[in-house]
Amino acid sequence: MSFIDDDRPQKKTAHEIGTDLSMLSVDELKARVELLKSEIARLEAEVARKASQRQAAESFFRS
Repeated sequence: MSFIDDDRPQKKTAHEIGTDLSMLSVDELKARVELLKSEIARLEAEVARKASQRQAAESFFRS
């Protein structure tokens, strides 16, 4: 018995950078824009969190 689920369907990516957009409707495009905006916000929040941690560590070691 294999513990690897190779035959399970792979999760479909909601948007892949560089894909052909010509077959998508306006509503589908708007949905992708909103998805990407929320992902950008999530990435920016993580950058801010890590920058804050780094700044705290640097100030700790300067003291």
